[in-house]
Amino acid sequence: MNLELLRQVCATPGAPGFEDKIRDFIIQEVAPLVDAIRVDNMGSVIAIVEGKDTEKPMMAAAHMDEIGFMVRHIADKGVVKFLPLGGFDAKTLTAQRVIVHGKKDLIGVMGVKPIHVMSPAERTKLPEVTDFFIDLGMSKEEVEKYVSVGDSVTRERDLVEMGDCVNVKSLDNRAGCYVLIEALRAIKASKKKPSCNFVAAFTVQEEVGLRGAQAGTLDILPDFSIALDVTIACDIPGTPAHEQVSRLGEGAAIKLYDGSIIADRRMVQFMKATAEANKIKWQVEMLPAGGTDAGAMQKFVPGGSIAGAISVPTRNVHQVIEMASKSDLDAAVDLLAACAMNVDKWDWSWNSVNQCQSVCDKPAKASKAAAKTDKAAAKKKKAK
Repeated sequence: MNLELLRQVCATPGAPGFEDKIRDFIIQEVAPLVDAIRVDNMGSVIAIVEGKDTEKPMMAAAHMDEIGFMVRHIADKGVVKFLPLGGFDAKTLTAQRVIVHGKKDLIGVMGVKPIHVMSPAERTKLPEVTDFFIDLGMSKEEVEKYVSVGDSVTRERDLVEMGDCVNVKSLDNRAGCYVLIEALRAIKASKKKPSCNFVAAFTVQEEVGLRGAQAGTLDILPDFSIALDVTIACDIPGTPAHEQVSRLGEGAAIKLYDGSIIADRRMVQFMKATAEANKIKWQVEMLPAGGTDAGAMQKFVPGGSIAGAISVPTRNVHQVIEMASKSDLDAAVDLLAACAMNVDKWDWSWNSVNQCQSVCDKPAKASKAAAKTDKAAAKKKKAK
C-alpha cells in the first residue's frame, strides 16, 4: 500500500468548515489522475474521469473533514474553551494534545479538573466535553496574539504501524480519501476508460450533517453512488459476534445498512459479484447508528440514485488511536476501482438476475500500483 500517502492525508488538518489544507493536498494528488477538477461553493473537490457512457455518472464520495473543535472563548490564564465540531466521547479527550490553528499553529493539551481535588461524587461522574479546556502554556495576552474566537482546533497523533495494521488519528475519514485517491490511480494505470463518467467527490462537513455531500449530489445528479468511509470494527473481547459490525483483516466491508441508508440491494449484489469475480476479499457490515455520505447521495437526486458504500473496518473510531488493516485498505481500493470499470456490465432493473462471471474488466491492482509508488518514494528518500 501507499503508506506515505496515508500518513500525509491523516496528518493534514481539516476540521468541518476548515478543510482548506486537506483540500489543497488532495487537489495536488488527484489533478494528474483525472480529466477535470473543480471546487464547488461549499468547498468540496469534484474530480471527473471521463467514461464510455457520459449520460449516467457514478459518484464516489469520501469526506475530507475530521472531527475537531472551534475556539469559543479565551479565558483568564490563557486557557481556551471550545465547541466540538462532530461527535466526541468525552472520556477519550483526557491526556490528549491538540493543535490550535490561529495566526500560527500552537500545540495545546486538553485539561480537566485533576482527580486529586475532585469530590467523591465528581469521581463517579463521566466527564462531559464542556468540562475540558485547552492549555497552551501561555498568558491570556500571549494567546490573544495568535488565537481568535472562531479558529479551528484539530487533534495531534502521528501514524504508526502495528503488525499488519496502521494506527493514527482521523482514519475517519482520511482512510476513505486514501481509498478514493488510490482508486483513481488504479483506473489511470489501467489505461482504460471507466464504464461511465466517474465523479470523485471529496466532500466537506460530513461530520456535522452530510452537508457537502448533499450539495454535491444536487450538482452531480448521479445515477450510481458509492460512499467511502470507515465503519466500526468492534471485534474485541467481550463483544458478541452479532454486535461486532465488521472485523479487521476480513476485507473491504460492503454496507447493508446504517443510520442514514438502507443500501440499494442491487448495488450490494453488484459489489459482491464484482469482488468475487476479481478475487477481492470482502465482508458485509450493518451499522446500527451513525451515517455516511451514502445517505445524502441516495436521496438528493430526483428519483434517487442507486446507492451503497464501501467501508474500511476501523477500531477505536473517533479517537486518536483509530486502527485499520492494510489489507482491508487495499481491498477497498481494488473493489472501488473494479466497480467503476464494470458498472455497465450489470442489469440494474429490479428483480434482474446477474452472473458473477459477467463482471470481468480488471483495473490495475491497487497493491501493485501502490508498491510502485512506495518504491519510487524509497529511491527518492535514499537519493537525498
